[in-house]
Amino acid sequence: MPGTQLGLDAAVDLTRTGDVWLFRGHTAADRLIQVSTNSPVNHVGMSVTIEDLPALMWHAELGRSLPDLWSGVHRRGAQLHDLRSAVLVWATKYDQRLWLRQLDCPRTRDMEDAVLRTIARLDGTPFPSRFRLVTRWLSGRVPVRKRASWRGELETAYCAEIVAITYEEMGLLPPSHRPNWYDAGRFWSGDHLNLAAGTVLGEEIAVSVPPGTSAVASMTPAN
Repeated sequence: MPGTQLGLDAAVDLTRTGDVWLFRGHTAADRLIQVSTNSPVNHVGMSVTIEDLPALMWHAELGRSLPDLWSGVHRRGAQLHDLRSAVLVWATKYDQRLWLRQLDCPRTRDMEDAVLRTIARLDGTPFPSRFRLVTRWLSGRVPVRKRASWRGELETAYCAEIVAITYEEMGLLPPSHRPNWYDAGRFWSGDHLNLAAGTVLGEEIAVSVPPGTSAVASMTPAN
């Protein structure tokens, strides 16, 4: 419900594949993204919770504070992270406020398979420079008669593109827009996503992080 707030552990336990996490910061770079895209948020990631895997976050970012769990290395760009650790990096290291929006639809095996195929294809896609990010997003506003295929041609990708492409592959978004038409604000409730019939994203749930918690402390040591 609107106005709901959850602690981080409760939100991680609650989240399911396809839920989105939204972040709002106050640095110059954060404000540049918010102002240039007319959005209240500057970053979006997507939950991945499949079978016995721990809760994961699929997103794209410039940082490399955490290991990409798909490749096993630290790198920038499209990455799969331990969800709790990723949220803590954005909340503590990057000093961001955060919200969870739950996807209201049945999760099928075909949808989960589509998520994994998309991760396998796009993981490691470089993040654009800040200048290229803005110009890339602006070019997505230019009308085109025919949507160009992004398959095999996506040299760089920012966070909203990664989530939008994954949603499209899951059958949740129609292929009516190029990936760079999307920005993090498209996943905020004030905007309207043309989701598949019967599918909705719930209202934002504010997520609070325990004081003094760090991403490094939250990670489980490798065996």
